[in-house]
Amino acid sequence: MPARSAVRTKARLFHAKMLVTRLEEWCVEAESPEEARELLAAGAGHRCAPGESVAVELEHLLDD
Repeated sequence: MPARSAVRTKARLFHAKMLVTRLEEWCVEAESPEEARELLAAGAGHRCAPGESVAVELEHLLDD
């Protein structure tokens, strides 16, 4: 078994700016798809299910 080196490199701290979006399913009662779109755009309705899909876009990685 090889000997472990006693010299460890110090971990560095990295910062990142990330845009994180979550897909949520919202529900609204309406008489037509058009009415549903208008109601949802106006903020009506409620969240049917919590977000399960996550999209992450790494914008910048800063080396401190």
